[in-house]
Amino acid sequence: MSGTIKVVQLGCGITGLVCAELLERNPKVTELVLADSKLDAPKAMAARVKSDKISVVKVDATKTADLKKIMKGTDLLIGSLPYTISKKVLDTCAATGTNYEEFSLCVENMEAFAEADKMCKKAGITALTAVGEDPGISDCFAVSGASKLDEPMEAHVLDGDSGTAEGYDFFSLWSPVGLLEETTVPAAVFRDGKITFVPPLHEREIYEFPQPLGPLPVYKTSHEETYLMPQFIKGIRNADFRIAIDDNFAYTMNWIRKLGMHSLKPIDVKGVKVAPLDVIISMMPQPVDLIGKVKGFAAIVVEVVGLKNGKKTMVKTWTMMSHERAYEICKSNATGYLVGVGGAVAAELFLEGEVKQKGFIVPEQMPADKFISRLPAKSLKVEQEIRQL
Repeated sequence: MSGTIKVVQLGCGITGLVCAELLERNPKVTELVLADSKLDAPKAMAARVKSDKISVVKVDATKTADLKKIMKGTDLLIGSLPYTISKKVLDTCAATGTNYEEFSLCVENMEAFAEADKMCKKAGITALTAVGEDPGISDCFAVSGASKLDEPMEAHVLDGDSGTAEGYDFFSLWSPVGLLEETTVPAAVFRDGKITFVPPLHEREIYEFPQPLGPLPVYKTSHEETYLMPQFIKGIRNADFRIAIDDNFAYTMNWIRKLGMHSLKPIDVKGVKVAPLDVIISMMPQPVDLIGKVKGFAAIVVEVVGLKNGKKTMVKTWTMMSHERAYEICKSNATGYLVGVGGAVAAELFLEGEVKQKGFIVPEQMPADKFISRLPAKSLKVEQEIRQL
């Protein structure tokens, strides 16, 4: 793309604002619109960054008219929204011919993925999906690791975090709705070439993360990589996603699930219809409420196992960020920063012509080496280790 480039950041939570702030620094972006139904956070960022590129607009993403208005003249719309809204935004982008990006996958299965791909190709748009941290950075690490092997066979993603926030025992550093859903549904695991499921938060193990994280309890949960890596990386027969979760948090989530408090189906409470999950969410702090209060580190590690010169070999790739450093850079936490960096790098590759294909594009279809090479400039050191098993 050349000339003026207009980017809209739709959804200005903790991840969207990191992505937007990083894109504001890109000279190719000449106009950056921060759009949300709540304007306090985007206005605060605009006041802090002080850029003539930035404008703040109130938008209700559930209303098609609002979406079409904000998409007019837009070169790329980046959505950081609940999955319940994201598909509507994608559909509207296709209807208006607007290129699109999202940090997670807005479709529920690979059949719906194929339909979205067909829709985007017919509309002539590029829709980058699952391009945050995990999915996103993790998938590119998997592609990189697989490229170092003669015959990749397994891919495993591990998300580690030692974050603590004084005064808070039960919190999420990203979407509380997303975390509660992820930890209360059966975990998808790709074994022997097919998807199977294990009970939520039941397969616990201790994983040795790179220092200074060290050993943490991890649990398998459902995640996009479990579906995408086997689909788009040739040879993968086993894949899973594991996330570090405090044992007390896991215990609490299992009881929430057993009580049915994770349900989105409204129930009658003294004549008022209330979704049980909404009660839990309303009692949790929002990620933006914890900005500047979180201490510790977050890391994403990807292990790809296969054959190299006839010997079983593992390629391990990782990056790490402290919550304190993320706050210094973008007034965020490390989780929000990692997601936002993934989104910003994907957007840059598209805007600079490194991603040309039309359709519903996943990280595995992007140039992984070029993606990874941009991370150090955004304060993410990438390390890779290759060893025989």
